[in-house]
Amino acid sequence: MKQTNSKISYILYARKSSEEDNRQMLSLDSQENVLKDIVVREGLHIVEVLRESRSAKEPEQRPVFAEMVKMIKTGKANGILCWKMDRLARNPVDEGLIKYLLQSGRIQNIKTPERDYRPGDNALIASVEFGMANQYIRDLSTNVKRGLYAKAEKGLFPTLAPIGYVNCIYDPKGTKRIIKDPKRWHLVRKMFDLILDGNHTPVQVWRIATQEWGLTTKWGKLLGRSTAYTIFTNPVYYGLFEYPAKSGKWHKGIHEPIITPEEYDRVQVVLGIKGKPRPHKHIFSFSGLMKCGNCGAMITAQHATKRQKNGNIHRYIYYRCTKHIDPNCTEKCLEERILLKQIKDVVSKIHIPPEFHKWVMAKITEDIKNDKIFNTEVLGNKEQKAKNIDKQLDNLLNLVSRQIISEENYVSKKAELLREKARLGIDGPSPEDKTQALISKAKEDFDFARDCQNELESGDKERCRRIISKLGSNPSIKGRIFSICIKKVLLAMETLSKEVKAIHSRLKPAKVAENSRKFELLYAQNPVVRGRWDLNPRSAP
Repeated sequence: MKQTNSKISYILYARKSSEEDNRQMLSLDSQENVLKDIVVREGLHIVEVLRESRSAKEPEQRPVFAEMVKMIKTGKANGILCWKMDRLARNPVDEGLIKYLLQSGRIQNIKTPERDYRPGDNALIASVEFGMANQYIRDLSTNVKRGLYAKAEKGLFPTLAPIGYVNCIYDPKGTKRIIKDPKRWHLVRKMFDLILDGNHTPVQVWRIATQEWGLTTKWGKLLGRSTAYTIFTNPVYYGLFEYPAKSGKWHKGIHEPIITPEEYDRVQVVLGIKGKPRPHKHIFSFSGLMKCGNCGAMITAQHATKRQKNGNIHRYIYYRCTKHIDPNCTEKCLEERILLKQIKDVVSKIHIPPEFHKWVMAKITEDIKNDKIFNTEVLGNKEQKAKNIDKQLDNLLNLVSRQIISEENYVSKKAELLREKARLGIDGPSPEDKTQALISKAKEDFDFARDCQNELESGDKERCRRIISKLGSNPSIKGRIFSICIKKVLLAMETLSKEVKAIHSRLKPAKVAENSRKFELLYAQNPVVRGRWDLNPRSAP
């Protein structure tokens, strides 16, 4: 006789872990609210409500889940009400336990908003859903590692920020930096200063930092002695980091260093690690970024000193061909001062004023978001068609199981329906994700055009290097002239920059409110600016 819900004592189980992408929908409160509606609608008997904030990736790591299993084994409950099957298990061990309890009748029903699972049902259905949950965890691990590698390649510190830094929570996903920790940055710098003065040992510095300054970890614990030592030996504090650990793959971080490479070397001497290698002895602004236009070898940099007869000493940096490809290469050296001027000339052509940056970003955001309603309607129609196809597939399966149609016709028709569903293209990124991606890409390009000139003027070596990397490809020096293949999107900026600067030359100063309004009007009226600000290929004129 079929078991009715009134004879079943249910445990309402809700689980949430931080690994979920859809955080809002899968929150504990959201799950519980949906499940309680089912309780009221179907008149279910609930003996216990259990909530758990633990990952189901590893077995025997969920105390609340263990409590639920104990209640079922002791007969206090014989049913489970949950959001989805993956709330119960995402590993083979817990999966096997739940399936055993279900098939043995200890669990009379596992109810979700989508369907019921009973002892007499085909065990394959539950197995498939559990298998999908387990595969999700495996895929998640792979995707996380891939994402961390990608971050490191971009100069983004991929893991938990070391003492003195914090992980920025405001950057978009995949671009999160480490930034200054306002509570600890200056204290870490002071620790290095004490070591560098030559009058303090690492132990003394550690005691001063913890006992006098009250330096703690991010979790409020006093800094350990070993942790303090790792601060003095960690290259991340001068701008380099190794990822993966002990892989020999070093990356130049985009974070702001606390010390210079030279200071790091001096600290290692104080610590007695004179022979410990450092990935780069010196960091020049543009070394390792350019090739010789004559022979194709890398361009390197070095210091030079010139002493005049009158006793004056001049120190400068120049760039030269390594001649590793052609020892007879005739490319002459180029002083950094001249190289920097040439780079500034290139950058100035794409630079846009902050006023235009603000206006164009507002326009891009408005334009792209105007498509949201249309995209939503299109997606809704596609989803409805996909649901209809799924119904046809279910009906088709029913027909072949009843031998109304042949297996051959089933296979043929199924393939046709699946092709039709694939053509709908609903499994890709959502319109919202596409919108955000477009806005983020446009913002990245226009931010660069706004900031590139100031970045070069700052004189910061790492900032200068990033400018070259973002500017384009194949930077080279030939005949003492710098050249680079500017990115296509930045080439469009040249025309924009020229027109916008012409507008600004007629209206000064820009910060006057009246002029600011005139700027916006002139931007909108200028046919070149109006025709080129939208870098989105969907709607570009």
